Amino acid sequence: MENTIPCEAPSLSRRQLLNFLTGATVAATAGSALYPIAQFFVPPREVTEGGGILAKDQLGNPIPASQILANPPGTRALIAGLAGEPTYLTVSEDGSLSLRGIVDNCTHLGCTFPWNSNDQQFQCPCHGSLYDQEGKVVRGPAPLPLKIVHVAVKNNAVWIYPWNETDPRTGEQPWWV
Repeated sequence: MENTIPCEAPSLSRRQLLNFLTGATVAATAGSALYPIAQFFVPPREVTEGGGILAKDQLGNPIPASQILANPPGTRALIAGLAGEPTYLTVSEDGSLSLRGIVDNCTHLGCTFPWNSNDQQFQCPCHGSLYDQEGKVVRGPAPLPLKIVHVAVKNNAVWIYPWNETDPRTGEQPWWV
């Protein structure tokens, strides 16, 4: 019976055990150190089922509706909207927020620009495009009206949603959809 195979499983040597424990310790330490770093590069999930996000200031802090509504009617507040695009919210004459926000990106070359309250226009300083209060082109070279978004207030939070329906200013399908 010299050709028989022994049934005993080889035992784990002390060196193999120490190598396994060292490797497990290094892996656990590296994993716990790399997890927060990886989470830093993943944007937070604040998008609702309808694609809406919270309106934020330039530092990324949510803006309460009461802060914007403390301004007089006709005031425009610039916030970070969908995909971080600068968006103007308007205080309506009745003291509520307008249900429509206007994205502050020129349709000519994508410049951002201020609201001129004296002329009641959006005025792009780059190439002279002018837009009225609703974001319609008054003077080119901008070929299209400004993009609009839905605005909703829930529990003193301002929510911004994409506008996918017919553009009420033109009566046509929005160019940004």
